[in-house]
Amino acid sequence: MKQSKMIIPTLREMPSDAQVISHALMVRAGYVRQVSAGIYSYLPLANRVIEKAKTIMRQEFDKIGAVEFLAPALLSADIWRESGRYDTYGDDLYKLKNREGSDFILGPTHEETVTLLARDAVQSYKQLPLNIYQIQPKYRDEKRPRNGLLRGREFIMKDGYSFHANYDSLDQTYDDYKSAYEAIFTRAGLEFKAIIGDGGAMGGKDSQEFMAITPDRTDLDRWVILDKSVASLDEIPEDVLAAIKEELGAWLVSGEDTIVYSNESSYAANLEMATSEHKPRNVVVAEEALVKVATPDSKSIDEVSAFLDIPAEQTIKTMLFMADGEPVVALLVGNDQVNDVKLKNHLGADFFDVATPEQALDVFGANVGSLGPVGLPENVKIIADRKVEGLKNAVVGANEDGFHYTGANAGRDYQVTEYVDIREVKEGEPSPDGKGTLQFARGIEIGHIFKLGTRYSDSMNATILDENGRAVPIIMGCYGIGVSRLLSAVLEQHARLFVNKTPKGEYRFAWGINFPKELAPFDVHLIPVNVKDEAAMSLTQSIEDSLVAAGYEVLTDDRNERVGVKFSDSDLIGLPIRVTVGKKAAEGIVEVKIKGTADTVEVHVDQLLETLKILANK
Repeated sequence: MKQSKMIIPTLREMPSDAQVISHALMVRAGYVRQVSAGIYSYLPLANRVIEKAKTIMRQEFDKIGAVEFLAPALLSADIWRESGRYDTYGDDLYKLKNREGSDFILGPTHEETVTLLARDAVQSYKQLPLNIYQIQPKYRDEKRPRNGLLRGREFIMKDGYSFHANYDSLDQTYDDYKSAYEAIFTRAGLEFKAIIGDGGAMGGKDSQEFMAITPDRTDLDRWVILDKSVASLDEIPEDVLAAIKEELGAWLVSGEDTIVYSNESSYAANLEMATSEHKPRNVVVAEEALVKVATPDSKSIDEVSAFLDIPAEQTIKTMLFMADGEPVVALLVGNDQVNDVKLKNHLGADFFDVATPEQALDVFGANVGSLGPVGLPENVKIIADRKVEGLKNAVVGANEDGFHYTGANAGRDYQVTEYVDIREVKEGEPSPDGKGTLQFARGIEIGHIFKLGTRYSDSMNATILDENGRAVPIIMGCYGIGVSRLLSAVLEQHARLFVNKTPKGEYRFAWGINFPKELAPFDVHLIPVNVKDEAAMSLTQSIEDSLVAAGYEVLTDDRNERVGVKFSDSDLIGLPIRVTVGKKAAEGIVEVKIKGTADTVEVHVDQLLETLKILANK
């Protein structure tokens, strides 16, 4: 492929509106262009990467018996009303009407569509299991689209669905998809973790997220690639090294979620679902009298504990939430933070939010800062974190501004509906499996698999006849991959700062991409230094023909540009191998450069194919 025929609008500078390196490089290297907020055109290079990602997926899904199909993106609102999600999905749902006034949506996902398909096409357990998937654009009206392809309003997604007569069959397919995802992300050159995830608006119970780890940019050995003109990082002067570190630190770490993992076991979860080892309190303590004390100007846990000269762990924080219109009180120890997702999931609420100050005043009769569980109406549900259980003689708000109770004890002074894990874990806490401690990392969600169970078949009456001739709901699974955000995740992990030294001894550095070989838009970047040299161009064409015949995808830079511009664009584009036809073209000698290491070697064209074969196997 001739570069002059491609649309690759590279930029000299990083785009000023980009905050993460993947977004900046996709724009600067000519992979994407924004059409409007959160909506992008995938230019030829990006499209080739995405098509390669699709090919990898199709190959791995073939192995597990998944069959590709295609559903419409424009969906009737009626089937979403059947499932109940038309009203509960939220403001991200694109809603529109046709000329007759009927309600439609742009599909953010397709559980309802495939449930309708199964309801109409499957009648007996003998027709199951079925396993289908599609790759198509999805639409979500993000309030604040940002970071390029990581948070957009239109994006490309692979969504798969399986249908089963029993849960053993679902478990098997779920495990098959987990293995397929691991193979896909490994082939894509990603460092990732499979973690316990939250089902969110998808519904269902068990789910697992696949997160691409956002690496620490202080690791110079990982992020910096030295040209042959620079022997080692130790050679670089301190002021230049400081400038390199500043450039690396200038870009936000793009991880959307915090990943919690054990440093000694396989335990991993996102922060919304993570838990830590819990040991019940076994200390016997005499109950003190409940006493109301004045706590003027003391509203926060730290202020109250300082005023009363007690540890924060002896206080109980009281918070109010509204779950489907009903008040729910949450209790936590000291400065522990409530995990909204855990609490919402436990309650099974569709609509869930922190109560307003007005709602808190209505329930407690006091303002935030003096709220407590003592004396609440019996119909108010009180959910306490596990750490609250067994805490004796606690300090709680007295539901009177400027006052707290000391000596508060559950069962005697207030009633707890349930003790549940509703707190957000902290780094360094013991892992729930008793192996090691919890560590935090940032990550980008690239895939998610769910055991939906009968969430959709129940609401949409999708049933089959079982072995006994009874009508039972179809059991379902759901499996998604963010195809377009894979490109962002790869760039976040494979962006590199290339450093070289000029003949005058000046150090220079610039960002570029180091694409993993299975996703690179082309295998080889073939660059003739002088396009006016007929002998060199003839050799270039001969090399291109032989490489293509050998199965390589080749991008030939036939532009009449200065060699510095060509090399700069080559670093940006990020193909694994660069072959330069330069001054020794008349001798049949070319330079081969390995992008990932910046190592170069001169070879005769007769040995080029053999050399590339060796390099490809490294």
